Amino acid sequence: MISIIFGFFGGKIQEVSAAAMEEPLHAAELSLKLLGSLCFWSGIMEVAKQSGIVDLLCRLLKPLLLFVFPALRNEEKALGAISMNLSANLLGLGNAATPLGIAAMRELHKISGFSSAATKEMVCFVVMNTASLQLLPTTVAALRLENGAERPFDILPAVWLVSACSLCIGIAAAKLFYPKGEKE
Repeated sequence: MISIIFGFFGGKIQEVSAAAMEEPLHAAELSLKLLGSLCFWSGIMEVAKQSGIVDLLCRLLKPLLLFVFPALRNEEKALGAISMNLSANLLGLGNAATPLGIAAMRELHKISGFSSAATKEMVCFVVMNTASLQLLPTTVAALRLENGAERPFDILPAVWLVSACSLCIGIAAAKLFYPKGEKE
């Protein structure tokens, strides 16, 4: 509405009308292209889960996860769900990681005794999910390729540095600022 009002008073209503007709088509095309990538990688994650690769990944990530989530030492289901989410985030599959993150949060909620307050583990998981380490930012690469980038993955060193820094700082802040004396 604001664009229409400014377009009308600015004498550019034709341009606003043209954009209103063209841009939804571009948005739909982009969504379909990203949907293909999302479906492909979601399928890869499902194959990894059924083939046992996720269990292997969970065993590999377990020392790191137990460092961040020491209270989950005997919670294999929660650690597995967190591992799946981290795996999807490592591949840069933010949208595919969302259902896996919800599953992990449900497991953490069960462990909390269905408390209405977020536990330290829940807070750390949300931080890890949000500030995730990106080894292969596939969604960003797909967007860059769609917009004409010749080498869509040439941003990898910057992505690795920034995502590693944000993850470390986020986890440190979550642990530092979680209220003392609260349920761990």
